[in-house]
Amino acid sequence: MILDGSWPLPLKRRRFTSIDSMEAASAKAKFAAAKEKFGREIRVFETAGLLPTQNEVSNTEESDDFYEFTAEDYHRLMANKKEDKFLKTRKIREAEEAARRAKIAKAVIRVRFPDNHTLEVTFHPSETVQSLVDLVAKVIARPDLPFYLYTTPPKKQIKDLTQDFFSAGFIPGAIVYFLYDLPKGDDAAAANSAPFLQEEVISLKGLEAIAEAELPEPVQSAPEPAAASAVPPPIVQESKPTEKKPAKPKWFKM
Repeated sequence: MILDGSWPLPLKRRRFTSIDSMEAASAKAKFAAAKEKFGREIRVFETAGLLPTQNEVSNTEESDDFYEFTAEDYHRLMANKKEDKFLKTRKIREAEEAARRAKIAKAVIRVRFPDNHTLEVTFHPSETVQSLVDLVAKVIARPDLPFYLYTTPPKKQIKDLTQDFFSAGFIPGAIVYFLYDLPKGDDAAAANSAPFLQEEVISLKGLEAIAEAELPEPVQSAPEPAAASAVPPPIVQESKPTEKKPAKPKWFKM
């Protein structure tokens, strides 16, 4: 399933009323340990709705008549070709595809398991689908059992693992589904009833909300301003004009 405008899909996440620095540090440490072990940054969610079972998926597949090429499809295809006024050469098509590839920096792949858990991993578009299968084999609880990945609708098993994510159409992201490749019987029932992911991986569920939360900075009380001392303003004394004594002439003698 290729992602559309509804991506990301609503997922059930834990609600945290208060997060302290120790919880955030512990969550980041678990993500770092998982990245070191599996070689990738992984996220684990729990889907809100029930996933289709193998029987339900097979029942929803359309009949062969649904995919039959009709005359209406032919005329629609020819009309689209007439809209192209100029034929593009191979080099032009390759240049345009290279430009589209350069604009996309990552492919976000979500793997859904029958127990409603979803594994989210980010790849580079040039990586192959085999890298996704290798990662899934590392995180599942029963790596000894054969499994396969598929897309739906309609249900289509992913068989060409040499394709890169861009060529496979998993850009900018996609949702694929996991199933054990076992015949119906007791072994398949036992495998499908047990947890699909390792306990260490399931423990990452909901921790991204803690690790990515912005912790409030401690509020420091501002120092109170020192009380201004009540110093009386200096008294300015008004200077009185000095009275000048009348000067006596030098010729006046008593």
